[in-house]
Amino acid sequence: MSKLILLLLILFLALHPSSPRPEPYAMRISCGARLNVHTAPTNTLWYKDFGYTGGRPANASPTSYIAPPLKTLRYFPLSDGPENCYNIKRVPKGHYAVRIFFALVAEPNFENEPLFDVSIQGSQIYSLRSGWSTSDDQSFTEALVFVADGSLSSCVHSTGHGDPAILSFEILQVDDKAYYFGSNWGQGTILRTAKRLNCGSTLSKFDADYNGDHWGGDRFWHKATTFQQSSGKVRSVESKIKKASVSPNFYPEEIYQTALISTDSLPELSYNMDVDPNRNYSIWLHFAEIDVGITNVGQRIFDILINGDIAFKDVDIIRMSGGAHMAIVLNKTIAVNGRTLTITIHPTKGNAIINAIEVFEVIPAESKTLTEEVGALQTLKNALGLPLRFGWNGDPCVPQQHPWSGVDCLYDKKNLKWVIDGLTLDNQALRGFLSNDISKLHHLQSINLSGNSIHGTIPSSLGTITGLEVLDLSFNFFNGSIPESLGMLTSLKRLNLNGNLLSGRVPAALGGRLLHRASFNFTSNAGLCGMPGLPTCGPHLSTGAKIGIAFGSLVAFLLLIICSVCWWKRRQNILRAQKTAARDAPYAKARTHFVRDVQLTTRHHGHDIPRTAVESGPSLLT
Repeated sequence: MSKLILLLLILFLALHPSSPRPEPYAMRISCGARLNVHTAPTNTLWYKDFGYTGGRPANASPTSYIAPPLKTLRYFPLSDGPENCYNIKRVPKGHYAVRIFFALVAEPNFENEPLFDVSIQGSQIYSLRSGWSTSDDQSFTEALVFVADGSLSSCVHSTGHGDPAILSFEILQVDDKAYYFGSNWGQGTILRTAKRLNCGSTLSKFDADYNGDHWGGDRFWHKATTFQQSSGKVRSVESKIKKASVSPNFYPEEIYQTALISTDSLPELSYNMDVDPNRNYSIWLHFAEIDVGITNVGQRIFDILINGDIAFKDVDIIRMSGGAHMAIVLNKTIAVNGRTLTITIHPTKGNAIINAIEVFEVIPAESKTLTEEVGALQTLKNALGLPLRFGWNGDPCVPQQHPWSGVDCLYDKKNLKWVIDGLTLDNQALRGFLSNDISKLHHLQSINLSGNSIHGTIPSSLGTITGLEVLDLSFNFFNGSIPESLGMLTSLKRLNLNGNLLSGRVPAALGGRLLHRASFNFTSNAGLCGMPGLPTCGPHLSTGAKIGIAFGSLVAFLLLIICSVCWWKRRQNILRAQKTAARDAPYAKARTHFVRDVQLTTRHHGHDIPRTAVESGPSLLT
């Protein structure tokens, strides 16, 4: 029965083969390029540089033959800010090799060799040293990082020695378990490539040149035909090497086809390299027995010492790998206190051999700033019209060597995140307004925006920052009233609102704070009242009452105008009538005198002539 099940399983697998592993995510950017670029000999695609960062494009002058053959770069003048970042969105969750090549700006009047720092995901990984432009292995930096939130950021930080310049930026996915070295490995760790050597090789190559698996991350292997003068001899074969390109590191088979083997006169192989002191380093040593004279267990045995201490004892490649032409990798992670790392292969039987060496600096990943507070600072940056020279790109608190100017940070041990506890932006020629989003900086203890030209009202949301101790908004152009919510800031020790255009009554709760040794300054605000040293306020009216009074006054004013117009028109009519009467008065007077004279004459000459009743007019009845 069991045999039947096994046969059915084999048949099923034959009819339904497992799907091949998908290609890893790869993003290559030709910095400063306006169009996509393909480079020889592998026809590699480099995307145009659009919408990822600031800075300025320029023609490039690569410093090393190993750099990709690209014609443009992007440089970042200090006037554009001390930190500038490439922010790549929609990066799948996973493990990535990030590589950045440097170059010189191919234009006159540029400093030949800028010195600057590089960070990835908020952790500083590299500092360019003087002379980097003449050294092949310093023409780029590379690190292994984890991406968990769908975005990857890499920043260059100016150190005041020229303008940083970037030739290319690469993000290459590797296996999630690549370079696992123990319990400290994981999302809290970054591995920076310090050295990678292909021993015995006469050519430096990338994984792609070896037709390596794409999941290996296209590593660059420096040639190494000797460690020191007359140290070792080169051995190479074309035989197939087993167990080379396997998960999770997928090494190219060719790196095991060459080796350095010690001589009888110098039986040890010893490699020295400069390192930064007080750091941890992860060392990966590659072996494959390709010497035709060594075919059995026990023919070659050696110890491996790192800085004089035995890291691996009685190494027998054939015994440990399972046979000749089979790859094996040994890893050791150590703390280095000095400035030199020495790897020694000390044979106890036969000669020493080594095929390849990788050395990584182990960098603890920095904790980032709370996302909400980063967003609030970006909103504040736009609202205040922060000058370009401030930068404010990347993470405000990390790397700790390069925090944002004007921002004070505090590590929150409870949430394992950085938070913002202070803003110091006084006398910076700010001309914007203070947005309500400032209340999202919940951990602020001090705000100093004095000596600028900030206008608008004071946000009432400031009253929700309960830990605020210092608020200095003096000598700006804030208008309106002081929010009542400021009276809720029970921790407030100093409040400077002097030198603004504020009006209205000072909140009574703020007046009570003066009894608790708080220092408040409201002077040079012509419209403020209600505090010692300020004018006495009239009856306190609500906003609705003030609006009602203003509306009533407007209606009364309109009625007054209407009445005045009506009175003026009536007065004009009266004056017109008087003028008409005065013009007709002489004629009326003359007519009256004439009639009277006629009547008197008639009476004088005709008093004996009897009148008829008609002539005499109607009789008067008493």
